[in-house]
Amino acid sequence: MKIIIGGGGTGGHIYPALALARYAVAKDSGNEVLFVGSEKGLESRIVPSAGFALATIPARGFQRSFKNIGAIIKDLLGGLRGSFKLIKDFRPDVVLGTGGYVAAPLVLSAVLKRLPVVIHEQNALPGLANRMLAPFVKRVCLSFAGTEKRMPPFSKTVFTGNPRASEVSVLSREEGCRHFNFNPEDKNILIYGGSRGALKINQVAASYLKEKSLPPETNLIYITGEIYYREVTEKLEILPERARLYSYLQEMPEALASADLAITRSGATTLAEITALGVPAILIPSPNVVDNHQYYNARLLADAGAAILIEESEFDHHRLQKEIDRLFDDPDLLNEMSRCSRRMGVADAAERLYRNLQEVAS
Repeated sequence: MKIIIGGGGTGGHIYPALALARYAVAKDSGNEVLFVGSEKGLESRIVPSAGFALATIPARGFQRSFKNIGAIIKDLLGGLRGSFKLIKDFRPDVVLGTGGYVAAPLVLSAVLKRLPVVIHEQNALPGLANRMLAPFVKRVCLSFAGTEKRMPPFSKTVFTGNPRASEVSVLSREEGCRHFNFNPEDKNILIYGGSRGALKINQVAASYLKEKSLPPETNLIYITGEIYYREVTEKLEILPERARLYSYLQEMPEALASADLAITRSGATTLAEITALGVPAILIPSPNVVDNHQYYNARLLADAGAAILIEESEFDHHRLQKEIDRLFDDPDLLNEMSRCSRRMGVADAAERLYRNLQEVAS
């Protein structure tokens, strides 16, 4: 099967696509995968380093105003022309769009060519491009149950989960602890703000660590993001004995597997990872995303009892200390949150999405 995957701009669109691609070639070595992205997106670095071919087309984020409308139309037309050529040359059996502005011209081109097209929507609140294209594709695969209610009429939706979950679910807590030389009897906290870090989370976490030591017999993995690392180290001066500070961590699956509590944003890929492992979480949605979609992602986990949702305007080191102490003083509550989180996880999401690609391709 020959698969073209379009999606990029952010890690939330790239990492699920890579997880599906890795699963596809592992499932059948005869499968061929071509990624389509933009020259300036994260995919231009991440996809080739993962060993997959990447073709680029002109693409620009959609501005909800008339600002730069001429440049947007120019890029859209250029993206359509580039997509038509890629489709003609590669001759895919199926096209997968994982969202974002770079996927729109590819998916539209494939629809116009009457090729089998599948869209994967990562968020609880669907993105604009996916909502517009959903009625015209063969299938819309969803990461969260209930998202189908927010899709347009006549959309052929199916719940698959997020394929990134399949890549982390294979690790046990014991394996994660062993990787970091943690005592399995200790508690472990993971703090991170996504692939680029988050200013508010860093400000609060640094203040918390500076004013209060960690709970007894507790380890901390704290990932600042590269642009915030120096600022955090200067503020902290001295780290607590059991805290480990990183600007970036390649071994995120191991860190997640070791964690008894995650303090993080609520991007779709992050939530796919923590629910696959059943990690209780304190979620601080980013208010700086389109349609405030991270809030809706976090709301689903909070309503299910898997996470505590704190909006950024209410998040400070006093609130963080209160929630950490409350959870670690109540093991039954922490265990119940873990069970609720795991119930939401979809460990076989990659297989489910792959099966849908096979079905529409045939």
